[in-house]
Amino acid sequence: MAAAAALAAADPPPAMPQAAGAGGPTARRDFYWLRSFLAGGIAGCCAKTTVAPLDRVKVLLQAHNHHYKHLGVFSALRAVPQKEGYLGLYKGNGAMMIRIFPYGAIQFMAFEHYKTLITTKLGVSGHVHRLMAGSMAGMTAVICTYPLDMVRVRLAFQVKGEHTYTGIIHAFKTIYAKEGGFLGFYRGLMPTILGMAPYAGVSFFTFGTLKSVGLSHAPTLLGRPSSDNPNVLVLKTHINLLCGGVAGAIAQTISYPFDVTRRRMQLGTVLPEYEKCLTMWETMKYVYGQHGIRRGLYRGLSLNYIRCVPSQAVAFTTYELMKQFFHLN
Repeated sequence: MAAAAALAAADPPPAMPQAAGAGGPTARRDFYWLRSFLAGGIAGCCAKTTVAPLDRVKVLLQAHNHHYKHLGVFSALRAVPQKEGYLGLYKGNGAMMIRIFPYGAIQFMAFEHYKTLITTKLGVSGHVHRLMAGSMAGMTAVICTYPLDMVRVRLAFQVKGEHTYTGIIHAFKTIYAKEGGFLGFYRGLMPTILGMAPYAGVSFFTFGTLKSVGLSHAPTLLGRPSSDNPNVLVLKTHINLLCGGVAGAIAQTISYPFDVTRRRMQLGTVLPEYEKCLTMWETMKYVYGQHGIRRGLYRGLSLNYIRCVPSQAVAFTTYELMKQFFHLN
């Protein structure tokens, strides 16, 4: 979620007049949404693959997998390769790639659409419209790609030698057959949406504010001209990393209990305490009662902070390259 939210957070620069030799404005607008879709999807996949081992460990810790529940973040990162091989750190990443490509693309395009809609129809501008549009875009992307996230979590939770699902297709078929058909893929959707609204909104708001203030007050120090359009000023790579990391850390802290709740509800019958975690409120109450706040509702948060820096670095660097490659500036 952090990588995709960060990608969409950057406001697209205003369209610049094109010289006749450059193909004209109409040529630059051709397939704009397709190019945006590809740019967001590619950047999201690169970022998520980079932090896939941390994502796997996060799922194992959040849901207290009995093989690793006594371990911390770093000890789990060492234990997983010992038990399952190094590829075990990437378990569930195939489903993640299938999900994150459309997730990043939908979120980016939805953000632009909602931002324009809020500005023109509601007359809301400034940073507030970014907060509102970000929340709505995040929820839209989640609803569209949630079944893929459900399958990815189920695969990531499995431990070598104890497989319930043999692959992505088998997981889809099994969940559909045994957990209520189509609705089974949306188990845990409510805490996801409740967590995504503040997460995406705060991410967009924080990153957008830092970006606009930085480029306004120190354009030479913090910015540089875009390679495909010298008239457009973009943040330098290390500044993008810093702004994205701060935005992700703040947003993650606010929404993390909902993320823990979502993971447990997604795992469903895989967990022994399944019947005690049927609703969002029951799940939160159970986690708090059994494990408290720090070791329950915020278990694995340090891992998410560790994920922020490399994830945002890869996401923003790749996305800036893709924007220039696809002439989106």
